[in-house]
Amino acid sequence: MAIFFASISAIGNALFAYGQKKSMVSANPYIFLICTLAVCTFLFLITYFFSPQIKLSAFIKHNFIWFTISGIGFFLTFIGFYFLYTRFGTSYYSLYAVLSILTTAIVVGIFIFKESFNFYHGLSLITTFLTILFFYLGSLKVTT
Repeated sequence: MAIFFASISAIGNALFAYGQKKSMVSANPYIFLICTLAVCTFLFLITYFFSPQIKLSAFIKHNFIWFTISGIGFFLTFIGFYFLYTRFGTSYYSLYAVLSILTTAIVVGIFIFKESFNFYHGLSLITTFLTILFFYLGSLKVTT
């Protein structure tokens, strides 16, 4: 099941990258992101009505700090993606992906939440660093 949900996320991210790359570059990048979030919010609202109903006020009260932290994370992610894709191209997503492995899987997963980490995870971490190095070296060789 994990591969299914990861695939959904990957497809969504590809659509997000495609839309940003094809959009008209603006002096105000926030307008594109606001419009993108409006579409996203609309889709969430539609699917919300097909989900089990809960005591919304208690849920919001209990999770407010986590909404705030996640909202800041979305903001930084969307801004970072916008400038990465419009200024460097969607191929630079691989750089984001390996940095995301370090920050999310390692820092958040292992150090903060104490999730499991074994020899094979360690090997994948080594290849993550190699990927960053090779991407950097490849970027030095690219001519536009």
